[in-house]
Amino acid sequence: MKTTSEKKAALYVRVSTQYQIDKDSLPMQKEDLINYSKYALGIDKYEIFEDAGYSAKNTDRPAFQRMMARLRTGEFTHLCVWKIDRISRNLLDFAGMYAEIKNLGVTFVSKNEQFDTSNAMGEAMLKIILVFAELERNMTSERVSAVMVARATNGEWNGGRIPFGYDYDKQAKLFSINEEEAAIVRLIYEMYASGKSLLSISRELNEKGIATKRRNHWNPTTIDIILKNPFYTGRYRYNRHDERATGNSHPSHIKPEEEWILAEEHHPAIIDDSLQEMVVAKLQEKRRGNKDSSKTYERKNTHIFAGLLYCGYCNLQMQATIDRARKGGYRPSIYACTRKRRFSDCQNKYISDVVVGPFVFNYIANILKAQNNFGKSTTVEAFEKKLLRGTPFMEIASIERAGLEDMYSVLKSDSESSDVFSSPTANIAKKIDETIDERNLLASEKRKKERALERLKSLYLYSEDAMSETEFLVSSKSLTEQISEINKRLEELEKESSTHFSMSDKEFLQKASLFIMTHELKEKRFINFVSMIHKIDPKIVKDFVKSIIQKIVIKDGRIISIRFKNGIEHKFLYKE
Repeated sequence: MKTTSEKKAALYVRVSTQYQIDKDSLPMQKEDLINYSKYALGIDKYEIFEDAGYSAKNTDRPAFQRMMARLRTGEFTHLCVWKIDRISRNLLDFAGMYAEIKNLGVTFVSKNEQFDTSNAMGEAMLKIILVFAELERNMTSERVSAVMVARATNGEWNGGRIPFGYDYDKQAKLFSINEEEAAIVRLIYEMYASGKSLLSISRELNEKGIATKRRNHWNPTTIDIILKNPFYTGRYRYNRHDERATGNSHPSHIKPEEEWILAEEHHPAIIDDSLQEMVVAKLQEKRRGNKDSSKTYERKNTHIFAGLLYCGYCNLQMQATIDRARKGGYRPSIYACTRKRRFSDCQNKYISDVVVGPFVFNYIANILKAQNNFGKSTTVEAFEKKLLRGTPFMEIASIERAGLEDMYSVLKSDSESSDVFSSPTANIAKKIDETIDERNLLASEKRKKERALERLKSLYLYSEDAMSETEFLVSSKSLTEQISEINKRLEELEKESSTHFSMSDKEFLQKASLFIMTHELKEKRFINFVSMIHKIDPKIVKDFVKSIIQKIVIKDGRIISIRFKNGIEHKFLYKE
């Protein structure tokens, strides 16, 4: 326990407006806290941290952050404030701060509320205040929810994105049809009713240069939303939990158990009820058909290079499908630029496993063999020749010097112990470490988003001119969606983590097979790709490739570069 002479107080003062700075508020806070520190607490050493002209909506204030950084060093024994709301009016922010300083052994003192957490009564009083603050926040949230539902029941617009095909008059609070956009909505319904797929409709609209309301490209999801949205038949649907961002989406604070509301004849209709009913029935039938077929269809093909191939023109990922059957029943994958598939405006050619496979695996084999035979007298030119040995590389004139020298330097630094590729088991350990790091970052980001959401609600409820209702709904929905995405990723990481730590015998053998593959690539002079994937499980082959390669760029049916997981990239220069 520190003596009185060793005690030191951090005195925090804050005012929200320039008017308060110029008047007596800030000097008065300082004087009160200095006197309280000296005569009530018996502390002569103190330092003032002053935030002038900062609101209490969050703790992103320069002096406050400096103070917290120094509290963490153990420099101060007490944190004194004039009132609790000088720290924050947000319960979560204050509770987080209090929990941290309590762990640091710092005593919190509020002069105006007359409590000191160095004694049991002071801490009990603080906890009571926090409980009632939490209760008030929850009750306010429920009131906001009730108001929103009541407004929707009366047919009032609760804000959100204006659906494509409509304009909204904020003054009159009325929707009107945007004839130019409405014509496109009718066209979409006609196209789907005539038998066209969601993908073909989106592609046709993009090819014609027609943009969405936000000037983006169309995709099957946006088409699906328009076809199912009752807004186009003149109905306003609110609080439907599976809606996307279409102007009918529910705000974040509506609870799942509450019923959704459908207001009839809310605005002019673009589509007849009967047409939408027919289209929705067709969508549901197609979806049911896909579910039924998935029960009997067993996918046998593994897209070995899926997720690794990128278009050399637009740098978008290339999508995999199954190519025609070859002799012996082998069906390679074929890859095409996703932009070409969606918009037909990319000139890049398709490429098949029968081209990518021999190139990639013989190149890896050449690297492994070159590594085994690497000596102190090996030159960069000799190293390059070894890498380009074999028929798959006959059209290549050279490897771009920078990437070649990077790999050469790795091997030259210690030819006996250097490994161009990290081992598969090392990759597993690295993946686990990466998962833990990502989980911690996501958890931190989630807490920030949740605090931001609470601050947004407080700002909307307690500051009349802070923001409009529409701004509140849009912002809160965006934050809720971000939190939801973080939760999904955290669940995925949890599953991945359990997979890594509870490896079955079969999985262990699969990982061990990666070592076998490495040795096989070292031993053979030429790798017959088709023969190899007949002998080894294609999933093992895919795992092996993904463990060492990050990206392969394709242009005009050729591999123009390979980037490895260690950051080294080899760019291939072809002969004229």
